[in-house]
Amino acid sequence: MGLCVLALLPSTWTHAAAADRLRTTAAAPDAGVAVVFGAGLWNGRPTPYLANRLDAAVELYRAGKVKVVLVTGDNSRSEYDEPGAMRTYLRGHGIPEDRIVSDYAGFDTWDSCVRVREIFGVRRAVLISQGFHIHRAVALCRSAGVDAYGVGVDDAHDATWYYGGAREVLAAGKAALDAVFEPEPRFLGPKEEGVSRALGALAD
Repeated sequence: MGLCVLALLPSTWTHAAAADRLRTTAAAPDAGVAVVFGAGLWNGRPTPYLANRLDAAVELYRAGKVKVVLVTGDNSRSEYDEPGAMRTYLRGHGIPEDRIVSDYAGFDTWDSCVRVREIFGVRRAVLISQGFHIHRAVALCRSAGVDAYGVGVDDAHDATWYYGGAREVLAAGKAALDAVFEPEPRFLGPKEEGVSRALGALAD
């Protein structure tokens, strides 16, 4: 029983850290920037799970709650480009090219959160992911210094959804370690001005 309690402590932390930070798209705060986390590609296109995240970003953009969408995902090999596919999807749904910024080194949630803050200079954002992941995303981005709110999108409770929920128990353990030890991302690199440039252009 003690081992079970210890195993669930990280999940308890992620839920507590995000408890008062979760919103629907209709109730999301005006944050300037939406961050969409990658969720895989099928034949070079967003999976249904990722498409649902991107649709939520489009909804926030059309409602005027965000001005820029930062897509973060894996582009560790030339034939797999999550941010590029996400950008193409958003453009196809009416978001202008200059309002989309790509992070090509978002290899996991912690890396994405650190890069959002350190590389792109984002201090406040609405994060978009599935309901089973959004608690961890908000908790980690807050630990990385981002004033983060979360929108958890709905999906059919299929095998993938249940797998994702079960995986979160283990992932929460890694998240807790990341928050405590603050490891440097797999790739950090130089600062990028894409977000500040896009927001600055809107202010001109």
